[in-house]
Amino acid sequence: MEVKDMLARVDHTLLKPYCSWEEIEKLCEEAIAYGTASVCIPSCYVGRVHGRYGDRLNICTVVGFPLGYQDTPVKALEAREALEQGAGEIDMVINLTDVKNGLYEKVEEEIRTLKGVCGEHVLKVIVETCYLTRQEKIAMCQAVTKAGADYIKTSTGFGTGGATLEDVKLFRENIGPGVKIKAAGGISTREELEAFLELGCERVGTSRAVGLLKDQI
Repeated sequence: MEVKDMLARVDHTLLKPYCSWEEIEKLCEEAIAYGTASVCIPSCYVGRVHGRYGDRLNICTVVGFPLGYQDTPVKALEAREALEQGAGEIDMVINLTDVKNGLYEKVEEEIRTLKGVCGEHVLKVIVETCYLTRQEKIAMCQAVTKAGADYIKTSTGFGTGGATLEDVKLFRENIGPGVKIKAAGGISTREELEAFLELGCERVGTSRAVGLLKDQI
């Protein structure tokens, strides 16, 4: 796979709780220079990044991050505010306590609510696979599909585990035709990045891709 094609499917990510403006600027400059799909940044930086870079960047941010147990109206407000400040894509974390309590329809309804807020903007749904059973992962594929979200995403990168090829294969078998896959968490080599993309991931979230690939362009 060509390096430029790989970078065009990367969400260039920096979500550490202590990231500085200088680090965010560097991330954005790299994203513009190397043509990544987006930058994925904390919501507190969305307005400032949009004001600085405008339409030169596709800005992605996270909602209900990283634990997901905020009430739905809180997540909806967070998403709406981010979109108003210039975000083009939202990555939301599901309520894992609802999953563990078997409240799959409630999770589906929350996703549907957030997609209603996002409208034509992209909504990616983080299901945090490291905490889910196989049955729960399949249930979340169904919930994401029924709720009309654009992507199902493996992980926050802050859990006990990240993306695996096995989970991506399971997603492919259980999502609807309108849902895409984003892998994130722990992807640290070119070989891993390429493997996830070749398996069918439309996006990969990582902080390392530009550093790994920029000298190969």
